Amino acid sequence: MQIEIKRIYDPVNESDGMRVLVDRLWPRGISKERAHLDLWLKEIAPSNALRKQFCHQAEH
Repeated sequence: MQIEIKRIYDPVNESDGMRVLVDRLWPRGISKERAHLDLWLKEIAPSNALRKQFCHQAEH
């Protein structure tokens, strides 16, 4: 099985296969229709605490 990672803002391609969003927050500026997602798995995304901690680190 091949897994590709891409940004939700990237254009949709026929070769994308199943499109899954793994994020707790819905991305700004993207409608659900425009996202062309098959699944939104916010439950497995990093917790809000971890996400906030990551944003405050000098180096990622």
